[in-house]
Amino acid sequence: MAKLIKNNFNGNLVRELAALLEETGLSEIEYGEDGMKIRVAKNTTLAATSYPSHTVSSSPPSPVIAESTTSNKVPVDHPGTIKAPMVGVAFTSPEPGAQAFIQVGDKVKNGQTLFLIEAMKVFNPITASQAGKVTHIFITNEMPVEFGEPLAIIE
Repeated sequence: MAKLIKNNFNGNLVRELAALLEETGLSEIEYGEDGMKIRVAKNTTLAATSYPSHTVSSSPPSPVIAESTTSNKVPVDHPGTIKAPMVGVAFTSPEPGAQAFIQVGDKVKNGQTLFLIEAMKVFNPITASQAGKVTHIFITNEMPVEFGEPLAIIE
């Protein structure tokens, strides 16, 4: 006979966590207390995201061409790879309709803004960790990115 375990299920807590997901724009959240864990997750599709104080135009986002100036192989383990420091939505320009921060072939300075990543309604600048030439861009405007995902290569 199976032993019954007292279930301290708290439906209100699940509803509060689900509301927090909606409020923050997260796709999952986990909460634990006294040996009990609750994980609430949702299946998501990319929603329209707007830049701060601007409206999103009805035209499709302008892509950044991901290409190489040296070869067709994409060396994502290159020492000049700029990786996403967080999960979020990457933006290639400071506002809709503006020119992209960088393009393949551009020379950049250490500390120069390359992209913005929006996470939890905060726009975080992604800057160059070294001076050099942009040889690859792996993302397009308004593309969702994961932690550690390569964004660009600077040689």
